[in-house]
Amino acid sequence: MHPDVAADLAELDTTLKTVESVLDVEELRRRIDELEHQAADPELWNNQEHAQQVTSQLSHAQGELRRVEELRQRLDDLPVLYELAEEEEGSARESALVEADAERAALHGDVEALEVRTLLSGEFDKRDALVNIRSGAGGVDAADWAEMLMRMYIRWAEKHGYGVEVYDTSYAEEAGIKSTTFAVKAPYSYGTLSIEQGTHRLVRISPFDNQGRRQTSFAEVEVLPVVETTDHIDVPETDIRVDVYRSSGPGGQSVNTTDSAVRITHIPTGIVVTCQNEKSQLQNKVAAMKVLQAKLLERKRQEEKAAMDELGAGGNASWGNQMRSYVLHPYQMVKDLRTEYEVNNPAAVLDGDIDAFIESGIRWRMRESTGRE
Repeated sequence: MHPDVAADLAELDTTLKTVESVLDVEELRRRIDELEHQAADPELWNNQEHAQQVTSQLSHAQGELRRVEELRQRLDDLPVLYELAEEEEGSARESALVEADAERAALHGDVEALEVRTLLSGEFDKRDALVNIRSGAGGVDAADWAEMLMRMYIRWAEKHGYGVEVYDTSYAEEAGIKSTTFAVKAPYSYGTLSIEQGTHRLVRISPFDNQGRRQTSFAEVEVLPVVETTDHIDVPETDIRVDVYRSSGPGGQSVNTTDSAVRITHIPTGIVVTCQNEKSQLQNKVAAMKVLQAKLLERKRQEEKAAMDELGAGGNASWGNQMRSYVLHPYQMVKDLRTEYEVNNPAAVLDGDIDAFIESGIRWRMRESTGRE
């Protein structure tokens, strides 16, 4: 084996050992045993919400263990691939070496992707994510852009097997959406998606302009951790106003014959949340309260951070924080303005292929955090 290859494999082994240590593989196995025991309890489904939490946690833990074990097996197999290649002669040897090099490069990417997970150690990083998308400047193009972003994140979640629950979508009159709120239900989805918060900019030939002019549109993405019962976010009934109305779909058409949609206004802060995607008024109120509590929790976090940091609440929650450009014309490019990471395939990105942007963003955030300290 070439010395450079041997050194690279040793480096991969060191990185993977660090990942295994941080993930605590033995503790992960113990946790899986415990969750499997809970899942086998016939009484579990008496509490539907708790049962879903247990099965979701079990599925995630099993997937995490399987992922790290597969990486370890692939790394153990790599030296064998190189040994077999060196035993070949002529073109067969060259072909086998190319195959081994390709597997080594792929393994690098997969180990680095798992390493990023170990960087998620924030207080709320393990939680589900609540994503709010709102159209900004750009008229009908901005509304269409907001809907494209909604599809991008939902496609990303689907590709990873994560559950998505849409709480509210406010449709624009001509096309697209004014806003949407949905939850991504998977451990660490908040820590992962929180790097996506900020203003997303689209440049393209407008499909809504009969003169075919180039249009720049903006949409804002907010990512919040889903509130848990331990968060102590009290919302007295006297602090809220609840309005009910009829749910509406695209073009303003009614999608319900009863006033089941709910709008909650938090009087002290002026925060307004809506939910119209559940079947009953009561379900919509419960979902809307979850969103309100998540917004109040984030507000509390930012206030506490501002008290400790004279620079204020930081860029994470700023709607004016333009963080990524998607250019479809006159050239094809998606570029993150913070990390400088870019690709020339917007179609794949808009179809949910955003892992590389997320990973580079998480690494950038870690460097920024370490640098400030």
